[in-house]
Amino acid sequence: MQRRPQTAVLAAASLLLVAGCSSGGAPPEGGGGSPAAPSKSAAAPPGATPESTAPPAKGSVKVTRTLTTGLTSPWGVAVLPGGDLLVASRDTGKIFRIGADSGKKTELGSVPGVDPGGEGGLLGIAVSSTFGADHQVYAYFTTASDNRIARMNYDEKRPPGNQLGAPDTIFKGIPKGQIHNGGRIAFGPDKMLYAGTGETGDKGLAQDKGSPAGKILRMTPDGEPAHGNPEADSVVYDYGHRNVQGLAWDNDKRLWASEFGQDTWDELNLIEPGKNYGWPEVEGKAKGGSKGAGFVNPVEQWKTADASPSGIAFAKGSVWMASLRGERLWRIPLDGTKPVAAPQAFLKGTYGRLRTVVAAGDGTLWLVTSNTDGRGTPHKGDDRILRLKVS
Repeated sequence: MQRRPQTAVLAAASLLLVAGCSSGGAPPEGGGGSPAAPSKSAAAPPGATPESTAPPAKGSVKVTRTLTTGLTSPWGVAVLPGGDLLVASRDTGKIFRIGADSGKKTELGSVPGVDPGGEGGLLGIAVSSTFGADHQVYAYFTTASDNRIARMNYDEKRPPGNQLGAPDTIFKGIPKGQIHNGGRIAFGPDKMLYAGTGETGDKGLAQDKGSPAGKILRMTPDGEPAHGNPEADSVVYDYGHRNVQGLAWDNDKRLWASEFGQDTWDELNLIEPGKNYGWPEVEGKAKGGSKGAGFVNPVEQWKTADASPSGIAFAKGSVWMASLRGERLWRIPLDGTKPVAAPQAFLKGTYGRLRTVVAAGDGTLWLVTSNTDGRGTPHKGDDRILRLKVS
């Protein structure tokens, strides 16, 4: 259960925080740290090993297999120890296990309380940093009253469809809406839980430090404010976001986030604690290279028709960004915090809308399509998970 009232957790959040933008001209799309406190700058934390060489300006993508087909509104994906995948279905509220070798699909069960509608439903999922000991699966989902995060025990020895224990809500009261519910969750290198939220179409919430909407949140596995947050009694890690749906860390433990813009610019942001990423005052990079007024510029930006990004992953020295409206996979090669070259697009229009991309741990990627979410055009076999060899 949530360990303290929502107002107490957030009222003290008088900080400067982080993120970016993205959606499109069509109807709006809604979509791990170290034991020490995170650094207040983009510099790698103590003990991190810097990248020795930058990736090449041009990369490559090859689809090596289709792991599974026939998924319904897939959204969140988590990689289990051993490599199998857990996949959340936004509109059915169910979680499935997909064998990484066999592609076998097993239903774990449904998450109680999920109330799908618009861009809401069962969204991000994550497995605990100590999964081998506690078998905890975390889920971010929309209820009749809010968005919240709960954890459930996963017992694979029980019959399929009945493998999830009762949900233990660790954080609630995140505003919900027909659009911009955010939803991505992930455990960082510091074993803390991070969550990207949206401003639900209420732009003012993004700059309201007392609201968890339009933010990146950082909390303990129990839902408490994590040590080293900008405000000791708040889970708010940064602010000024429209709709964060992608979170990933590079090899130097820096946090990156993708964000839906409104009509002009989608963003990839380098996230730093306490920073303000500008929404709704600014969308994309400011002319002259500085947003001014304490706002942080995105590292890269895209026209919304070319991106509308959701999940991101880091592999082979690059951030890889799945795009919904843009129907392509973007590669952003990085030398530290700076792009080596202009973003490079792959698979344009080949598989339709792309929702989630996940690093497989061996330099390859899992890529999840999103054509059964009510905005795509499903084809035979949709939705599917693809294995990618990238460079």
